[in-house]
Amino acid sequence: MRYVSFRRPDGTPSFGRIEGETIVELATDAAPSLKAALTDGSLSGLADGASYAAADVVLLPVIPDPAKILCVGLNYAEHVKETGREQKAHPAIFVRYADSLIADGQPMVKPAVTERFDYEGELALVIGKPAHKVAAADAWDYVAGYAAFNDGSARDWQRHNIQFTPGKTFPGTGGFGPALVTPDEIDDLAALRVQTRLNGELVQDQPVSDMIWDIPTVIEYVTAFTPLSPGDVIATGTPGGVGDKRTPPLYMKAGDKVEVTIGTIGTLSNRIIDEQ
Repeated sequence: MRYVSFRRPDGTPSFGRIEGETIVELATDAAPSLKAALTDGSLSGLADGASYAAADVVLLPVIPDPAKILCVGLNYAEHVKETGREQKAHPAIFVRYADSLIADGQPMVKPAVTERFDYEGELALVIGKPAHKVAAADAWDYVAGYAAFNDGSARDWQRHNIQFTPGKTFPGTGGFGPALVTPDEIDDLAALRVQTRLNGELVQDQPVSDMIWDIPTVIEYVTAFTPLSPGDVIATGTPGGVGDKRTPPLYMKAGDKVEVTIGTIGTLSNRIIDEQ
């Protein structure tokens, strides 16, 4: 299945299932959001509601209000190499906040305080049930589905100190969408390629199998130090090819179009605008 969060034509939020160019609403009083349906376990049994043409609704981030957004840094060897960093024995984890998220088709906002606004195409996963101290062998059971993610990064703010977070969570910089794609829709996740295009130019392209720490390892590590809830998000890291490490550097600016494509999971597309 492919699930989306959206605003109805009257502007109120809802969620539903994609069927071609139609969105079938699934929201109920008891489960008004995709996160709520994951939390109470009702998602697979919800009855069909109203149908909308996809063109008549406005998409929201897949999960508009996750309680936790955890991001994995330096999870592809090519990216570690281009940054000149030493590969560590454990994943680098930083956080984003929910107000940094934007949906497919919404503008991505270049912060006024930086000229070094960079793309990072990533595979994101959404947690489907409470997860704490999960063993890697059991980790797949906790994944509700996947979406494309763009971890828009203010590189100068990212490097003010040893913590990444200041450069990683400006409002409107985290693209997340277009849909939550359930695992049964994906034949071979490891074979899918994380591809980023800037103004049509392919700038990142590596398979999910190139991750240093695979998804079960990441879930085991993260849930060892923090419990995760349904709707929480893990962005699993970006491949090599970031703009900051190119010669000359390649940064995003107003008017640019950035796209993250991950095979059958789909394409996340955003235009860059300047912060007002």
